[in-house]
Amino acid sequence: MKSALLQLTSSDDPVENLATVRGLLAEAAGQGARFVLTPEVTNCVSTSTTRQRAVLQHEEDDITLAGLRDQAAELGVWLLIGSLGIKTHDADGRFANRSFLIDPQGQIVAKYDKIHMFDVQVTESETFRESKNYRPGDKAVLAQTDFGAIGMTICYDIRFPHLYASLAQAGARILTVPAAFSPVTGAAHWESLLRARAIENGAWVLAPAQTGEHAKTRGKTRHTYGHSMVVAPWGEVVVDAGTDPGIHFFDLDDNPVAEARRRVPSLTHTRRFDGP
Repeated sequence: MKSALLQLTSSDDPVENLATVRGLLAEAAGQGARFVLTPEVTNCVSTSTTRQRAVLQHEEDDITLAGLRDQAAELGVWLLIGSLGIKTHDADGRFANRSFLIDPQGQIVAKYDKIHMFDVQVTESETFRESKNYRPGDKAVLAQTDFGAIGMTICYDIRFPHLYASLAQAGARILTVPAAFSPVTGAAHWESLLRARAIENGAWVLAPAQTGEHAKTRGKTRHTYGHSMVVAPWGEVVVDAGTDPGIHFFDLDDNPVAEARRRVPSLTHTRRFDGP
């Protein structure tokens, strides 16, 4: 099945970002893609809490979700909205970092809230505290499609292999990792982590990413690593999108999953153990 990753440089303006994504989605579908994936925080990349509170919306009101659901139905494509920053009704006012899988009728098949929060000090000058503004999810999500079961994850989740093993053992043959990766950790770890998760689980890993310097009206400037990737179940990198925004096509086929798992059936060899 012809599929496509969209690599974006989203700003902190959801209206502007929606127009960009709609254009790329129409182009991808026009060239035959039946499954299209967008990166993490497709609707708004921002370092400013003030700006986020001004432009983010609740799920039922979100213009990006509504607009892309309508377009998926118009085009008759499957769409993974890698994630959206979404307001919640939580007492502490934190947002959700939520991924949505949309079917060709525009219906929400599944949604997943990012479990692992990116609370790290990458360098002396680059610190992230995602949990300050976003509350973590607590449920792994397996989505069913007519081309295979999808295990939905987001960005920093990639460092927690037990999540992917659980998804694969539950039936996932495709693992999605939409991201807005730091350039520092991206250069050091991005490809290695994606290939490891594909090899360990004998699954496709599809990782659409944000890239470049993100325009903003408030807050510090944000840079992301890019290099959206598709990794095959045996660990081969099928797509490396580099650092330019755009559309990157690939063919999704279940046969490599079956072959990788036949050759190394490690998912059936898991054993419980005591300690340490």
